[in-house]
Amino acid sequence: MEKHLDVLKSNLSGELYFDDLMKSLYATDASVYRMIPLAVAYPKDKEDIKTLIQFAKQYKITLIPRTAGTSLAGQCVGKGIVVDVSKYFTEILNLDIKNQTITVQPGVVRDALNNYLKPYGLFFGPNTSTSNRCMIGGMVGNNSSGTTSIKYGVTRDKVLELHTILSDGSEVVFGELSKESFLQKINDNSLEGYIYKTIYSEFISKDVQNQIMEGFPKPEIHRRNTGYAIDELIKSEVFTDSTETFNMCKLLSGSEGTLAFTTQITLRLDKLPPNESVMVMPHFESIASCLSAVELSMQHNLFTCEMMDKTILDCTKHNKTQQENRTCIIGDPKAILMCEVRANTKEDAKAQAEILLKSINDSKLSYAIPVLIGEEINKAMELRKAGLGLLGNIVGDKKSAACIEDTAVALPDLANYISEFTQLMKGYDQEAVYYAHAGAGELHLRPILNLKKADDIVLFRKITTDVAHLVKKYRGSMSGEHGDGIVRAEFIEMLIGTSNYNILKRIKKVFDADNIFNQGKIVDAFSMDASLRYEVDRKEPKVETLMDFSSSLGILREAEKCNGSGDCRKLPEFGGTMCPSYRATRNEKDTTRARANALREFLTHSDKPNRFNHQELKDVFDLCLNCKACSSECPSSVNVAHLKAEFLYQYQKENGVSLRTKLFAYNNQLNQFGSHFTGLSNFILSNTVTASILKKSFRIAKERSLPLVSNKSLYNSIQYIGNKLVKSIVIKTIYLFNDEFTNHLDTQIGVDAVELLTALNYEIKVVKNAESGRAFLSKGLLQKAKNLANKNVAIFKDVISEATPLVGIEPSAILSFKDEYIKLADDKISAKAIAQNTFLIEEFIQNEIELGHIKPEQFTKEVKTIKFHGHCHQKALSNQLSSFSVLNLPKNYQVTIIPSGCCGMAGSFGYEKEHYEVSMQIGEQTLFPAIRKASEDVIISANGISCRHQIKDGTRREAKHPISILRDALI
Repeated sequence: MEKHLDVLKSNLSGELYFDDLMKSLYATDASVYRMIPLAVAYPKDKEDIKTLIQFAKQYKITLIPRTAGTSLAGQCVGKGIVVDVSKYFTEILNLDIKNQTITVQPGVVRDALNNYLKPYGLFFGPNTSTSNRCMIGGMVGNNSSGTTSIKYGVTRDKVLELHTILSDGSEVVFGELSKESFLQKINDNSLEGYIYKTIYSEFISKDVQNQIMEGFPKPEIHRRNTGYAIDELIKSEVFTDSTETFNMCKLLSGSEGTLAFTTQITLRLDKLPPNESVMVMPHFESIASCLSAVELSMQHNLFTCEMMDKTILDCTKHNKTQQENRTCIIGDPKAILMCEVRANTKEDAKAQAEILLKSINDSKLSYAIPVLIGEEINKAMELRKAGLGLLGNIVGDKKSAACIEDTAVALPDLANYISEFTQLMKGYDQEAVYYAHAGAGELHLRPILNLKKADDIVLFRKITTDVAHLVKKYRGSMSGEHGDGIVRAEFIEMLIGTSNYNILKRIKKVFDADNIFNQGKIVDAFSMDASLRYEVDRKEPKVETLMDFSSSLGILREAEKCNGSGDCRKLPEFGGTMCPSYRATRNEKDTTRARANALREFLTHSDKPNRFNHQELKDVFDLCLNCKACSSECPSSVNVAHLKAEFLYQYQKENGVSLRTKLFAYNNQLNQFGSHFTGLSNFILSNTVTASILKKSFRIAKERSLPLVSNKSLYNSIQYIGNKLVKSIVIKTIYLFNDEFTNHLDTQIGVDAVELLTALNYEIKVVKNAESGRAFLSKGLLQKAKNLANKNVAIFKDVISEATPLVGIEPSAILSFKDEYIKLADDKISAKAIAQNTFLIEEFIQNEIELGHIKPEQFTKEVKTIKFHGHCHQKALSNQLSSFSVLNLPKNYQVTIIPSGCCGMAGSFGYEKEHYEVSMQIGEQTLFPAIRKASEDVIISANGISCRHQIKDGTRREAKHPISILRDALI
């Protein structure tokens, strides 16, 4: 087959991959399933898709369509060719403002579309929790819904027209048809005509129509995806006396790519919702009380009605990003509801909220009811959006399994359904997770199972089967919005009846006689308890590591924490930092998810003595910038920076360390040596000829400027000025960590820090500490880094306390104490104690401002404007607000934080020749444009040495450290 794939590759304008790495990355989605595909295709145009269809027919394989790959039911996995349209089919084609419609390609991101539409006062209503990376094609395939469905409906309600390619390669546009036009189609001698003819013959009988309506979920359940939506098709004027036009898009929406391949989508839009909103958030001491309040709340004009239980809320306690969104939580509720009202005026919104509040208060079901407005609502919604991903934080092999998480029933049935469901789960000794679009009657209920164990896989099937029967009892939908996929398709026949199921099979046959479109989904389904992500009752591979991954029960389980939710695919316009390289390349290979998945695959399935020794792993980690954003922004907190460091260490044990790697890793020693001959050293580094030779010899990008060595180290500078810094009044004594970058490269910033803090009445102590080891960490020389961690812990363990904290200037260096040292140091008790009293210098000053020890009166009243860019490690492990607070100390300083992610330099990454282009692409996303827009009198500030060099190379502007700016502002 490889020879045939080579031929196929040469016939595509896009790309085709069939190497082990790419196949392993696309073997999973956000579900519990794993199937190694034959190949992965990135088609560039419709002709590529036709070529793939022809190939699939010729060699009897299946095509698995994929956009962001966040499907929970296994829609995006299969053994054929995964066809990823997320890279090239990303255009917004046409907006019709008058008719409120828009035409897009399937790879357009839902939130990106709404950002485009906002200036026109329009938006696309369905809103999934993955809306900042999920794509319209996937939303159509799944008939997605989200939080807004109670007001704006589901995706199926919005699809007006689909441009498709059928299984014979013909291009067909499906859209609204009058009865007359429909009957004309029947006589068309083509596959399209044959499809219409079959549809007509299947549904013209009133008995069949009655059979469908009796077998399918209750029509008032608007979130329902049980098989193909034939119950929607029969409502048209073709089959009834209604005036509703026929539209095949209702069938294709929710068909999971099993009937045709969609290349273009026309959607109906809505006017933007009213501007003013208030969220009423009742807290409950039991699930039952919460559910009893749902129907009561839905009697009001709500725009959203969401539910989260204690399990989800507890997960948010351990995620840095979500901790900041928990301010709305009072006490320890068993469940909360999030009920949002909207209006055109604040007064109207508040009045509606008051009526809702009184209604809930009168019910006496809730023990606390905070009312949120403005940014508080956004934080609460972010908390809810992170829910499913946060469940991946459960340490160990028992996880919340997606199998029954998408059931929907009619709202009057909800309380009784949940009561029976709870009893059912108790029979399995399960305490389920409740996470819900409660106002739509849909609850994301998940059992906690270990799908590595045969006994729990038996439970996986039993629980799903029992719940399917319970759903049928209430004529509910087993698939509310996440689709049937693999996990639920097996139960469709039982749910809707054999006669109805056979209709679905005949529809699949007429559309796709050769079964080339997403085989094993909806009809003739794959087994729901086979092809799971993990081997059953496997012997756990023993993986020894230098870093301590015991908090995740080992490095393999650290990688397994990734559940595929795809948060790492969000684009720069949606904020945050994760994942810088994906934002530049838009390749799945360069996501946090890909790195975790690849490591899991090779650690699990490798037959090598050193399971890390794979070129494929080197390739997938290559563009990781060690920004650490994943440690805080990934809901599952998968720390890829740590995974990469361990991988590089293990890989280099087998394959050696390159000379360039050593050059960057040992840069402190080289700088120390060069500091004895600063004139000569800096001449070599700055002279065009000598610098070019250096760059060429070590494969450093020719465009880069090289950092110069200070003529006096910080340590020596402090010894020189020490007597001048003695203060009679001392507020506090602090130890300043003299990091290697400040010591030899940016010494003046260190001097500024010492002078500033001394002038503010702090005693500064500097000891002969070891370097931080940051360069060794980034290059995978972990034994060297471990030795340095042990030295520094030994140096500081007896002197650092709450009264005498450790303060550092360079974020990547000082924050190593709070991160890697805990995983490297032998004396973990001391390492953790030091970490608790270690602060970035801006953090320390911010704390002292809050204590009233530092006041604005100590600084200039000059007017200045500052734009600040924060270091990635600061964003991930600390916060940018400390730098913001410090820069705002002078009363007339106007400071804004540039909403940038990673600058793109990332230590040595941006210097390396092969990474230069990606490095600059990352800088161009937000940071460089923001700086270029700033006038010359605006001060640019950045607290990371790499960030300052990137800004200099990318914009020709000099960025100042916040501490230097504050030092200059002293009166």
